[in-house]
Amino acid sequence: MTARLEHVNFTTSDPDATAQMLCDVFGWTIRWSGPALNGGRTVHVGSDDDYVAIYSPAGGPGDGGRAPERLASLNHVGVVVGDLDAVEARTKAAGLTPMNHGSYAPGRRFYFLDADGIEYEVVSYD
Repeated sequence: MTARLEHVNFTTSDPDATAQMLCDVFGWTIRWSGPALNGGRTVHVGSDDDYVAIYSPAGGPGDGGRAPERLASLNHVGVVVGDLDAVEARTKAAGLTPMNHGSYAPGRRFYFLDADGIEYEVVSYD
């Protein structure tokens, strides 16, 4: 069996708001939500096969400490979509700003930042 990525876990200031934005932009669903590490909260959002785990510690994230307590401790989250233009329209409708558009073999892409400054790369392979 070839390894596959099942999920990514990152910290945000408001897991519920981030999960709703991801549902709105990518058409994902909330798979689970509830209590998490050290009195925090986590929301799992994605598809039946893979998801992102969105976490916030009790009292909200800070700038230091262990990785789970820090906000936006990653470079970006890459998401492959079938219709880049439709997802870009939903990104704009969610009040987010698409940027850094690019075309490269074999596809096209753009990026956006969420309310916490987490960057998402959206790519479509033509």
